[in-house]
Amino acid sequence: MERHKCVIIGSGPAGYTAAIYAARANLAPILYTGSDPGGQLMITTDVENYPGYPDGIMGPQMMEDFKKQAERFGTDVRYEMIASVDFTGPVHQLTTEGGTVLEADSVIISTGASAKWLGIESEQKLMNKGVSACAVCDGFFFKGTPVAIVGGGDTACEEASYLSKICTEVHMLVRRDEMRASKIMQERVKNTDNITIHWNTSTVEILGQDEVTGALVEDTRTGERREISVNAFFVAIGHKPNTDIFKGWLDLNPAGYILTKADSTHTKVEGVFASGDAQDFTYRQAVTAAGTGCMAALDAERYLTEKGII
Repeated sequence: MERHKCVIIGSGPAGYTAAIYAARANLAPILYTGSDPGGQLMITTDVENYPGYPDGIMGPQMMEDFKKQAERFGTDVRYEMIASVDFTGPVHQLTTEGGTVLEADSVIISTGASAKWLGIESEQKLMNKGVSACAVCDGFFFKGTPVAIVGGGDTACEEASYLSKICTEVHMLVRRDEMRASKIMQERVKNTDNITIHWNTSTVEILGQDEVTGALVEDTRTGERREISVNAFFVAIGHKPNTDIFKGWLDLNPAGYILTKADSTHTKVEGVFASGDAQDFTYRQAVTAAGTGCMAALDAERYLTEKGII
């Protein structure tokens, strides 16, 4: 059975950053990419808000750069998925999708979170052509134009408020006659002049061929349909953290995000650390994910040193 000082599960900004730091600390990390190597950035086109890329960079290229840097220092990148874990003892057991069982003195979780989508065909067709699940990431590209955002929670309200500062009009599509968002967030969007809230409204299709030109919506009470002219369509109906395999082993919040100890990446299990969007339900940015990946590697190094493993 293989045994490693440090195994990293996940390959987005958090996982690769953790790998860079762990490798430079001579932990000889093994990184399992999971089913979506590179994470959500693999379906992102222009990234303009990550420091160090003054001219911007395509999401997939950025992840390739991260991977090369991790490999440069000796990270063993394996294109496979961890299917189950056993955190019973001080040495942790991980089983890959192919059935390989390995032991790890420390585990860094960076499995990320996946955006929830509406599930309509045009949503996928126009992905990165005006359809996005991150207004903070992509809103700038539609500065000075009308946009739509679907959702009724705090995230949708926050992103609508953000978009209202840079876009001419924000059409907020809410399926019911009320929002799930906190009262203060609701009041904020209701009192913003260029945000129009469309109550009892569902999205039938996003319109456009090579770019978004509008949205076909339907009144959920009457079935009446109409078109709204917009240049971008943002989906803000939530994210699902990729943490199912850790249920029963780690503490998760009601939404499934891993809970870590204050000011650290330590989970409730010794030697297991969580980073990136698997534990961050507030910021969800590439740069913050990378930061927690760094933290997780430093926490793992200190843990292994204290235990006399390195």
